[in-house]
Amino acid sequence: MAKIFIGVAWPYSNGVIHIGGVAGCYLPPDIFARFQRMKGNEVLMVSGSDMHGTPTTIKADEEGVTPVDLANKYHELNWKSLQKLGSSYSLFLSTEDPTHKEVARDMFKKLYEKGHIYEKKMVLPFCEECGKYLPDRYVEGTCPHCGYDAARGDNCDECGKLLDPEDLIDPRCLNCGETPVMKERTHLFFRLSAFERPLWEYLKDKEFWRTPVIKATEAWLEGGLRDRPVSRDIDWGIDIPIEGHEDKKIYVWFEAFMGYFTMSVEWAKRQGEPDKWKEYWQDPDVRHYYFLGKDNVLFHTIFWPAVLLAHGDLNLPYNVPANQFMRIEGEKFSKSRGISLSLDDLLDKFPVDSLRYYLTVNMPEIRDADFGWADFIAKNNGELVATYGNFVHRALSFTAKNYGEIPKPGDLEEVDKKALAKIEEQWKKVGDHLEVCEFKAGIKSLMELARSGNQYMDTKAPWSQIKEDREACGTTLYVCLRIVQALSTMAYPFLPHSSGRLWKMLGNEDTIEEHGWEDALEDVAVGTKLTRPVPLFEKLELELEEEEEEETNMMDIRVAKVLSVEDHPNADKLQVMRIDIGTEERTIVSGLKGHYENEELDGMNIIVLCNLQPAKLRGIESRGMLLAAEDGDVVSLLVDGSGAEPGTRVMGTEDAPILQFEEFKKLRLRIGLGTKKGVQVAPNHFIDLETPEGKLVAMFFSGDDKVFPFKVGDAYVSLDKEVAPGSKIT
Repeated sequence: MAKIFIGVAWPYSNGVIHIGGVAGCYLPPDIFARFQRMKGNEVLMVSGSDMHGTPTTIKADEEGVTPVDLANKYHELNWKSLQKLGSSYSLFLSTEDPTHKEVARDMFKKLYEKGHIYEKKMVLPFCEECGKYLPDRYVEGTCPHCGYDAARGDNCDECGKLLDPEDLIDPRCLNCGETPVMKERTHLFFRLSAFERPLWEYLKDKEFWRTPVIKATEAWLEGGLRDRPVSRDIDWGIDIPIEGHEDKKIYVWFEAFMGYFTMSVEWAKRQGEPDKWKEYWQDPDVRHYYFLGKDNVLFHTIFWPAVLLAHGDLNLPYNVPANQFMRIEGEKFSKSRGISLSLDDLLDKFPVDSLRYYLTVNMPEIRDADFGWADFIAKNNGELVATYGNFVHRALSFTAKNYGEIPKPGDLEEVDKKALAKIEEQWKKVGDHLEVCEFKAGIKSLMELARSGNQYMDTKAPWSQIKEDREACGTTLYVCLRIVQALSTMAYPFLPHSSGRLWKMLGNEDTIEEHGWEDALEDVAVGTKLTRPVPLFEKLELELEEEEEEETNMMDIRVAKVLSVEDHPNADKLQVMRIDIGTEERTIVSGLKGHYENEELDGMNIIVLCNLQPAKLRGIESRGMLLAAEDGDVVSLLVDGSGAEPGTRVMGTEDAPILQFEEFKKLRLRIGLGTKKGVQVAPNHFIDLETPEGKLVAMFFSGDDKVFPFKVGDAYVSLDKEVAPGSKIT
């Protein structure tokens, strides 16, 4: 039995938790903690609300309340939401906790006494209109790295780069909008530069870290570390325990990650063993895991390890499995920007395990992911309900109806043995993935077992067997229920609520929490009485809000003929096309190089969005966008195979308004495959639309029930290459 420490990023107490935060850093650690506990390991998982700092004071100013009142309000709301989600923290408090304040001050003072914190003059933004020094988050401007025009003085929300207020282009005071002036002021600095070499040594054996995490960390170290300020001119926070600096507070970035340690100390106190924290922080065999989003990586791979090295006797992070961003159809979630889907609201509208499933199977582990309403419904109905839920309900209801109990098996045939062997095969795969924090791959391996259960049941056809050989049918159902029990156990880290219900449907009197990971391989209790089960999951329907519905008249999509193609003179990967759109000739710039040669494109009839806002790409203005489907490395042009004249309407109107690129990215344009069941847009998800069987169809989704296929007259728009159903059109 091992001990595992899990630190979860502290949510700001300036608003409700949004679903992007759940996918990024609040759901993954719960999955991991539940798995480790099932393996018999002791897990200490801590976090809490980050009450201090400018995000809270800014929001408090907006709402006209005190920071403490605002912070307490959102702390309570968020803690209730996390509990509804099923988060299994050992302790979740806040940075207003007395132990946190005391231990954080002690750590700060110890670092100061050891010479790791020192006094230094620095230049700070001062707003003459407001008459005060501005904390970094009260300064907003353009990011010098990516050009994002609403970056803050501490970091850029878009590219994740750390910043100082003086780095911003065209800085402005968040309170009044005036340009601040820079003034000199004495503050306390952490000697981060002294830990550059030790941090390189620390990273040497971290080749197992996720690629984006290690790359971001190495890039920051390669740029050279400079000392960072750790005190602030602000009224809200933890007092500086150093003489002469009583009018300042500990900088929130320096204080908040101390919470991983302070909460461990408080947890030990609550166990009645005040020194118990040492078992997790001073035993080198204990692995520390930190879960967070990509905009928080450097604080956990550079700054926090440097503080721990400076402290001298505390464990360093073993793994920092940070996730990338989850976006709403391409736009990052952000409470401060008003782009938010409240976790609490979603849990009021949808079953908790439906959300947990979708966020896990769509988790942004290596790259950004989109939260799409149509995709959420499709994955719930087409995978969770139609695959997993369908199998367990078929197996349990047929057994309960015809036997009333778990039947005793007879002689096993080869197909039965293979079905049982599949349990152990997938159990190992799921466990291996969970062990290295690959949650997305883990749940997909779990679903593969559910799919194999359906296939086995279809092959054995117990509804026919029972008419001819009741004992053989009992053997089939016994095997099915072995798979059901394994699914219940293996799904528990991901879907704890439904796993608990399924465990009871199998006739068990104890709870799923009382069982370990190995129990997925255990035999079922033959003879256990069964009651008629209820469906494990429910099919979802969603009526999108009016503002989320996009109408076809937003677009001007036409057939266009390619007149000429040349390489872009200033860009290796771009091509410049001259096209005829019927009413005029235009120039567009495309990024198809590497997918299509110039001569392939010359003379083609392509599909073009004509009312997209013009954009200058490396010096050449592009007036329109050709449409293509993307499927991994495959890019396939949408083409007209009917021989229509240039300018022939595909969708929309000629007088459609100019469409901004950000608005275009929100449109749901997808590829479907015509089948006997309708158009397939995802595995096991079909739309009731009559199209030629076997034909790939380009479609525009407007709301949950409205689907508009791309047509030229009566002919469907074609694709130049094969792509998978569900591929995006860009």
